[in-house]
Amino acid sequence: MRRAIALAARALGSTSPNPVVGCVVLDAEGRVAGEGWHRRAGGPHAEVHALRAAGERARGGTAVVTLEPCNHTGRTGPCAQALLAAGVARVVYAVADPFPAATGGGATLAAAGVDVAAGLLADEAEAGNIAWLTAVRRGRPFVRWKYAATLDGRSAAADGSSRWITSPESRADVHRLRAEADAVVVGSGTARADDPQLSARLPGAAGADVVQPLRVVVDTTATAVRPGARVLDGAAPTLIAVAEDADTARLDAAVAAVASVAAGPAPGAEVVRLPYAAGGRGLDVPALLAELQARGVRSVLLEGGPTLAGAFVAAGAVDQVVGYLAPALLGAGSTALGDAGIDTIARALRLEFTDATRIGPDLRVTAAPRPAAGTAA
Repeated sequence: MRRAIALAARALGSTSPNPVVGCVVLDAEGRVAGEGWHRRAGGPHAEVHALRAAGERARGGTAVVTLEPCNHTGRTGPCAQALLAAGVARVVYAVADPFPAATGGGATLAAAGVDVAAGLLADEAEAGNIAWLTAVRRGRPFVRWKYAATLDGRSAAADGSSRWITSPESRADVHRLRAEADAVVVGSGTARADDPQLSARLPGAAGADVVQPLRVVVDTTATAVRPGARVLDGAAPTLIAVAEDADTARLDAAVAAVASVAAGPAPGAEVVRLPYAAGGRGLDVPALLAELQARGVRSVLLEGGPTLAGAFVAAGAVDQVVGYLAPALLGAGSTALGDAGIDTIARALRLEFTDATRIGPDLRVTAAPRPAAGTAA
């Protein structure tokens, strides 16, 4: 099962709106006969890849899968039927499929006489597929907030400078997070100050080998993204979210010019209007996430500055925090998190650490909000 989980991880950022899934097929003697993972939405599922690799050796064998085999016909046929046709005698899966249209594969297999076992390494498999599972269960994309700060929590110096707080190793690791995400989101402050490109650049990987995330700029007043901005370079698709009453004349002209600045067909850019948040400060975060969910986005890397991060925290829309802490002190300057609507220690958003890793000279810490009492994680 751990091998299947590792196989599934190879496709992070490439399968949405589908999950990442890995499968290992063992022959009747328990030897590995075939392996596979789901690579792209619309393509063969993990079980099909593994069964093709196994061939006749799958008959009488065991299929080990990270997610319950699907039980419906979409762009591909049901994996439960593919396993039956291959003559597999036993199926072991880690996590039950919560998607209403696809669930029931385990029951179908069991009814046909296949020995079915569920729950093996469920926690590990769930962690590897947390983005898709969150999107199905909560009806919105999984949100990972990434920030970089000094050891005293400053994301920029008093003069506004912030390049570079963390090391090249940490910045390379952020590109890995971008490559695993369906969308990267920043706010107008970051767009103005840094003019980021927001693409994923991985060492040793050709550009065509990396599925670029959707670049999302929350530009409420339609004034931050200007002609020539790097997010309009055609290197990846771009979505600019503005307020319902924003004057977008200049922005629309800049977006219309995107295709002309890219060599060959450009992924394109688009402007979408969203409602204000309650109180009129910025855009409504749930509305933004609903828009992204409708576009097939299942995982979001939030790279915005303190204001946007505070809005997401206030909306209860941060599922994981990844902080890159540099061994440096500033003593003044902006903090990583802005106003999140927390006015007393009793209302602090309590997190649980899930990982701490040295990245070059820096420390990368990962944490997630504690589940509310009486609820599932």
